[in-house]
Amino acid sequence: MDLKDRVVVITGGKRIGRVVAQQAAARGANLVLSYRGSKQEADDTVADVKAQGGGAIAVAADVSNARDCATLMSSAQQAFGRIDALVNMASVYGSTPFDELTEAAWDRDVNVNLKSAFLCSQAAIPGMRVAGGGRIVNFADWLARSGRPAYRGFTSYFVAKAGVIALTESLALELASDQILVNAIAPGPILPPPDMDPGEIEAVARVTPVGRWGGAIEIAKAVLALIETDFITGETIRVDGGRHLA
Repeated sequence: MDLKDRVVVITGGKRIGRVVAQQAAARGANLVLSYRGSKQEADDTVADVKAQGGGAIAVAADVSNARDCATLMSSAQQAFGRIDALVNMASVYGSTPFDELTEAAWDRDVNVNLKSAFLCSQAAIPGMRVAGGGRIVNFADWLARSGRPAYRGFTSYFVAKAGVIALTESLALELASDQILVNAIAPGPILPPPDMDPGEIEAVARVTPVGRWGGAIEIAKAVLALIETDFITGETIRVDGGRHLA
């Protein structure tokens, strides 16, 4: 898919999402960005895209809610007349010891990390069919892609991200005849969390075979490759600097 004048919907537009949006705009895409609590970041990204000569809007949406997902896609249609690609980046990440894991915490992880990808995809697919095809890129995790949790305290997160891989494969099969290709990215050490200790940051770099964190641009490269492909579907690609090999 050539991104020139195409419409890309991105959920979760902070940090890495902003770089993905900037890179898609550089290829001529129009952007629709959802936000829940990060209006300023979304507005800044819209300004970035418009500064490059592209079109962009930001839409307030809780993408774990079906109605908001429908509103997000209808906003894309109203603004640009089509939907060509959906990048499901909305995610929450945090550690909760299993004995302290509440129903509310479980629901938060599953709803934001997994349910949102299903609901947004379901809402976007009719528009993609009208356009003659499309691309969906979901976000899993390098550990879920590797088939092992490795760290304690991430049960609900790990289960949700493993579900994203299953969803990706199932949608890829369901939608192939519509020329809608569905893939996922499984990030490893890309950007350190803002509150991570410098010693921990260095320790992660040391155990990553390439010896460093990847940076948001590496995710953007992978997202664009999966949007631009015309034949890859049902894949979950690790972008982790070889971390799964260590």
